Amino acid sequence: MFKQLSITAVGGALALGMLGAAHAAVDTYMVDPSHTYPSFEADHLGGLSLWRGKFEKTKGTLTLDRVNKTGTVDIEIDANSLDFGHGKMNEEAKGVNMFDVEAHPTIAYKANKIRFEGDKPVEVLGDLTLKGITKPVPLKINTFKCMMHPMKKAEVCGADAVAEFKRTDFDLGYAVDRGFFPEVKVLITIEAVKQPKQ
Repeated sequence: MFKQLSITAVGGALALGMLGAAHAAVDTYMVDPSHTYPSFEADHLGGLSLWRGKFEKTKGTLTLDRVNKTGTVDIEIDANSLDFGHGKMNEEAKGVNMFDVEAHPTIAYKANKIRFEGDKPVEVLGDLTLKGITKPVPLKINTFKCMMHPMKKAEVCGADAVAEFKRTDFDLGYAVDRGFFPEVKVLITIEAVKQPKQ
C-alpha cells in the first residue's frame, strides 16, 4: 500500500513538474501600439494604380512557446483608425459601402498555431474577422527578431509579416463590378514587449 502511494506521489510530482516546465516555456508579449501598423494595398480601377492604407490603432497579445515551437496571436484593430492619407477616401472607406466601421468597429486576428523553422517563427496560421465574417488567413513572417530593448529595459520581439486574400470574401465587394480587382495584400509591422511571468 505504501509502495503504491509512493509511486503515485512520484508520478504526480513528475506530472506537475512537466506541466510547470511547459508553462515556464511560454512567454507572453504585449503589442506595442506605437510601433505596430497593419497596412494594406488594394487595386484602383483594375490595375491603374494601388491605394495604400494603414490602421493607426492596434492592441493585443502574443505568446511564444520556443520549446514546443508554437504560439498564439490575439490582435484587435480599431477599424475607425483607418487612414489612406486622403480625407475623402477615409470618409468613404469607413462608410456602409466599405468597412462600415459604425456597425463593425473592430477587426480581429486570432491564431492558435505558429509554425517554426529552426528557432524562428515563419508562419502564423490564424483567422481574420472582418465585418463580422471570419475566415482563415495565414501570415507569412518575413523577418523576426527579439532583443533587449535599450529604453524599455525588457525583451522586445519585432516582425514583418505579409498576407493576401480577396476582400470579396469579407463582404468588401465595393467596385468589383466595375473592374476593380478584389485581391488585397496586407503588410504588418509589429513590435511586442515581453511580460513578466505570473
